[in-house]
Parts: sequence; structure tokens; C-alpha cells
Amino acid sequence: MRVWVIVFNFIVLFLVMASSAWAAAPEHTFAVPERSENSFLDTSWYARVYNFTDVYTTPAPSSVVRNVGEGFLYSTLHGRTTAEDGSEWYMLNYNEYVPARSVKETQAPTFQGTVVQQQPERVFGWIVSPVRPSSRVGGLPNTDFLTLQRYDFFQVYDAGVDSNDLVWYNIGGGRWIMQHHVSLVDVNERPEEVGEDQFWVEVDLYEQTVAAYEGDRMVYASIISSGLDKWPTREGLFQVWARLERTKMSGSEGKEDYYFIEEVPHTLYFDGEIALHGAYWHDDFGYQHSHGCVNMAPRDSEWVFNWSNDAPTDLWVWVHTSDPVDLVTAAPASDITPLADVLSQTLNQVSRRMSALPLR
Repeated sequence: MRVWVIVFNFIVLFLVMASSAWAAAPEHTFAVPERSENSFLDTSWYARVYNFTDVYTTPAPSSVVRNVGEGFLYSTLHGRTTAEDGSEWYMLNYNEYVPARSVKETQAPTFQGTVVQQQPERVFGWIVSPVRPSSRVGGLPNTDFLTLQRYDFFQVYDAGVDSNDLVWYNIGGGRWIMQHHVSLVDVNERPEEVGEDQFWVEVDLYEQTVAAYEGDRMVYASIISSGLDKWPTREGLFQVWARLERTKMSGSEGKEDYYFIEEVPHTLYFDGEIALHGAYWHDDFGYQHSHGCVNMAPRDSEWVFNWSNDAPTDLWVWVHTSDPVDLVTAAPASDITPLADVLSQTLNQVSRRMSALPLR
């Protein structure tokens, strides 16, 4: 609590000192997305179902509907009830009940990316593993700098390569961090097949990021989880062929990687059975995790789903692999962080961390 008080007081002081400069500053490039009204995500309740659980027609050991088998098994919960004998039960679906001991409630990820209000001038991204910055390329962590936490947002002001050919990024204030701690987004040109007024998303498999565009302008960005090496997400240019607000996904029945997941949110199929969709069952965004689909945090998939509903044509999806070395030559050589950018990033960060706190 003391840390938050110090941070708050610092921000207030900074705001007062910067008021005149802030008033003259241009529109902020990045903004925290607004929550969708009447979102079913606000009331959805999820759980991992343990292997070989019997599902009953009533909240009592009565008729068995099915056995869930063994695999990666997740479901939404639609209620909890106490049976006459005092045992606790969950309802998975209509006339489908399991003992409370047979499931483990799951907290859906609270992370969400950023709205992009004007074309970014710099590369930006998120921390995916905690890191204390160094004062120079290839340097040791500087104890004068605070450790950056997973999902912290930043912009890149310079880039360099150390003696071991490892890429480093300057994120302002003399702070350098190594490439493997981050996932980055950079503005890319629109594929030739995509019209200048059409909607499209870019999926970068190396950086594990997604960016949404209207024509040539980026409007949203976040981090994702693509397919694991055993089930890679295929590169190419595709168009969404099916949109499902909620759907069941299953596969590999009878195999060790069998999965059965109910009510996957905001699914956009673009390459056969491969889709962009929300993932409530993990919080590993920024790393490969999936069976081939592009996993997004639930709030991100909701934003893209709703936004693309207004697209003039079926949403385009460009999947590719970038090269981090390209950013070394593309990054602007400047270690001077503009006042408006510092203030915007600080307020953005505090807002994101506060919004991620559970409601009481």
C-alpha cells in the first residue's frame, strides 16, 4: 500500500509541474480500452474439470450423462447448489451437474491491450517476463531502476546489439532491456490484397503480438499466444469465414493432447479450423501456447470481434514472422523521452494495474 501512495503522490506532483506542457500536448497515442456494455465476460464463470469426472442429470449421484474422460478440460459454470446430503455441486449445462470437488474454479485473465488513437511514431510493446533494466547495452541490471513486471507497457527509443549479438532496447530514461523479455509491435504496411478502407489484423509469430488496422492506420494492439512448435500457426494472408460469439472447441480425441473447452469466447475462424479467439484458461500471452489457434486475452478478443463487425468486408488476417534485427535499424536513436510520453505511459501503467485488481 505504501508503494502505491508514493507512486500516487509522485504522479500528482508530476501533473502539477507539467500542466502547461500537458495542455499543449497532442492527442495521446495510446489509451486504455473502454469496457463493452452488457459484456457476457462480466458474468462468465469458468473452471477446470478434473479427468474422468462423471456428469449427472441432477445434483446427486443419479443417472450419469457422460464421463468427461482424460485431457485438457474446461467449462463454464452456471450455478452452485447444495444437495440434501450437504454436498456441493456445480451446474455445467442444463441437466448437467458435477460434484464441487471435481472442478477447480479458474480466474480469467484480466490483461488487455491498448487502443491506438493515432499512428505510433515508435515501436512499443509489453514486458513478458520481469526484468530490471540496465544502464547500457549488455550491462548488468542497475539497482537504481525498478524491476519491470509482466504486462508493463513501454515504447522503444533506441536499439542496439551486444557483444553476443543479442538485441537490446532503450525504453527511455537510460533504461536498456534485453529482447527476450518483451513482445513488440511496429507499424507495418498493408498487404497488397487488402483495400485501403478495409479492416485487417497482423499476427506476428516472432513477437507474439497482434495489431488491428483500418486501411493503413493502426487502431489496436496487444499480445497473443500462437501455436506451439508441434502445432504451428500457419503463415499467410487469410479472411475470416465464420464468426461465433461463443462456441465449443475439441480435438485429438483418444490422444494424449485431447482437449474439450466449452464456450470459447469471440471466435473468428480464418484458416480452416484455426481461429482468433479468447482464451480464459491460461495467462501465458506473449508465449506460444495453443494447438494452432491465435489465443487472445478475453477482453482483446471481444474488442476485435466487436470492432470487426463493422468491417466493410470479411476481416483480413495476415500471419507472418518478423525479424527483431529489423527493429535495430528502424528504431529512432533517441534517449530523450518527451514529457507527454512519460506522463502518458505512467498514467497508462497505473490505470492498467488498478483495473486488473479484483473488485471487492
